[in-house]
Amino acid sequence: MTLFEFQWPWFALLLPVPLLLPLVWREQPPADGSPPREEQLEGERITLLHPHLDELKAAYQARRPRRQLAGSLHRVLLLLLWAGLVLALMRPQWLVPHTEVSAPGYDLMLAVDASHSMDALDFTVEGRQVSRMQVVKGVMGRFIDARAGDRVGLIIFGSGAYVLSPLSIDRAAVHMLLERVVPSIAGGSTALGDAVALGVKKLRDRPPGSRVMILIADGDNTAGSFQPLEAAQLARMAGVRIYVIGVGSNQQRIPILHEGKIEYWEDLTMDEDTLRRVAEVTGGAYFRATDTSALEEISRRVAELEKTETETRTAYLPEPLFRWPLGLSLLALLALGLFPEGRRRFIVRQASR
Repeated sequence: MTLFEFQWPWFALLLPVPLLLPLVWREQPPADGSPPREEQLEGERITLLHPHLDELKAAYQARRPRRQLAGSLHRVLLLLLWAGLVLALMRPQWLVPHTEVSAPGYDLMLAVDASHSMDALDFTVEGRQVSRMQVVKGVMGRFIDARAGDRVGLIIFGSGAYVLSPLSIDRAAVHMLLERVVPSIAGGSTALGDAVALGVKKLRDRPPGSRVMILIADGDNTAGSFQPLEAAQLARMAGVRIYVIGVGSNQQRIPILHEGKIEYWEDLTMDEDTLRRVAEVTGGAYFRATDTSALEEISRRVAELEKTETETRTAYLPEPLFRWPLGLSLLALLALGLFPEGRRRFIVRQASR
């Protein structure tokens, strides 16, 4: 059912303004004491000498109805112009109903580490060195594709945490956004605690029982306002389960792609203890990205949770109609410009009262 309403109906108070103007805007007598304009015109008519005054009066009387019609038409056009402008200000609009139906599913928020450490080359695939970010994209890309019916969101974090995609059933779009993430896109540091806190904020308004966060990181928290375990306590209070996937290794010297060159750094080891404690506090679990059964185990555990019930919501989307009264005003303004004589007749008629 389509509804009609004015967004700003109080502008209707401006409609009677043209009718009130003659009451408050009267012509004042000249300050120099000279007679009013009507008397001046009358005096000029008295002293007017014309050889055919009778014929002139007769012609004037014959054209008087036409002049009165022009003055009335001018007044109507002015009122239409004003009414159209006021109606346009009132913002008339149709409210068109749109119904959204959501199927039962889980609310999965992915938080992916996008710091500079994700450029570390401590993984090997088919004899070729690959970065942590490449492993994450492969692991999580398959996971996203397999979550049919679930709502998936994406958070990336580096020096800060940012929502790249809200919870959405468009898994292909989330997968595409993940593929475009590159290390250091969110800064070189790692705000692990801030990412967990942001994920909790986005999930806490969802129905309880299916709030799941999947955290992919190397475990080092080097920036942000929240410590990882503090954010994990917030997640536990909000009923958010966190499944953690650790990427990286415990080698002493790890190769990393830095400014186009491969260098060996000693501070890129993975803090698995922190990641495990974050998962334990929230009732989740910890997995290694190199574990081939990690995704199957996460999927199995998520399936044990309670699904969000089907939601049906009807939203009324406004369709603006202001162009119609505005077009009426423009037509009235055009007519006023095409027939300027009406303005003179209207002024003379007002002056003769």
